[in-house]
Amino acid sequence: MTESFETLAIHAGQEADPATGAVVPPIYQVSTYKQDGVGGLRGGYEYSRSANPTRTALEENLAALEGGRRGLAFASGLAAEDCLLRTALVPGDHVVIPDDAYGGTFRLFAKVAERWGVEWSVADTSDPAAVGAALRDRTKLVWVETPSNPLLGITDIAAVARIAHGAGARLVVDNTFASPYLQQPLALGADVVVHSTTKYMGGHSDVVGGALVVGDPELGEELAFHQNSMGAVAGPFDAWLVLRGVKTLAVRMDRHCANASRVAQLLEAHSQVTEVFYPGLAGHPGHEVAAKQMRAFGGMVSFRVAGGEDAAVAVCDRARLFTLGESLGGVESLIEHPGRMTHASAAGSALEVPDDLVRLSVGIESQEDLLADLTQALG
Repeated sequence: MTESFETLAIHAGQEADPATGAVVPPIYQVSTYKQDGVGGLRGGYEYSRSANPTRTALEENLAALEGGRRGLAFASGLAAEDCLLRTALVPGDHVVIPDDAYGGTFRLFAKVAERWGVEWSVADTSDPAAVGAALRDRTKLVWVETPSNPLLGITDIAAVARIAHGAGARLVVDNTFASPYLQQPLALGADVVVHSTTKYMGGHSDVVGGALVVGDPELGEELAFHQNSMGAVAGPFDAWLVLRGVKTLAVRMDRHCANASRVAQLLEAHSQVTEVFYPGLAGHPGHEVAAKQMRAFGGMVSFRVAGGEDAAVAVCDRARLFTLGESLGGVESLIEHPGRMTHASAAGSALEVPDDLVRLSVGIESQEDLLADLTQALG
């Protein structure tokens, strides 16, 4: 029987504890395990960097939710990205990244991977032809965020997958903004899905984590080898917190999406807003593609403010219910100025964001309260 997403979120990888019948997986806060003789591992566990039962439960859950064959949980989203780069690339290889990638991803390529010989270039991944034009003989990965951070760009995953595969490259999709509830990139042709589980998967702003999910078991084994060798694994309590958050992912995302849609409509009609970035709006250039490959349009909204950078910063400062802070995907609403905060590392580069841009992570509070706070913040 094929189980629905909501059922998998609660049950996949989370059988009742055989010793006690506990319906929630225990937190195995342990570093080492008693072996049944030399080389005789009990349940396959020997040392918790290599494997831990709580982390195993999360990894099996993540694989099920993304429709993959192997899931791996890490200490952060960037730890997951780093493991993927060191598994899939060697010096001289080339990667295409989005022209509005997350600032931390840009920093990883520009300040870390480039130093050990990985080449990269940017492309407007919302245009499949631009992706094709950016490919080189040594291109091994095409990296996509959809929706992107912070401009909410939409990439046609299936179209870009065909282009990448035709050139012998793998397609990586950062699915953090959408979550597997709204979008499943592997089913559309992607090879690797990346998550910051800190965000919607955890959902409560109380854990930092990351994940990779793949459809190819052989690639999964290679990633697992590097995960163990490099060691940036999710701890058992962090894994447990993400598992707890995933159980309510579907109902939370429904509310995030409903609230964000109302917020986007308010902003689109406001005289102090010059542009709104939300794929649920009919005028968004990626609206039709998003409607095709997503269940709904997500909880993130960005907009530009009349009056430039100072006006945008003032809106952030005047908000009260929208908390000024980085990160996203929690039950509480957040507001930030990407140019000075999450994307400051991209300043002066091809990925620099507009200085009048404000990004919202729309939470699950009362719609009317959220709308009232934005109205007063915009003046």
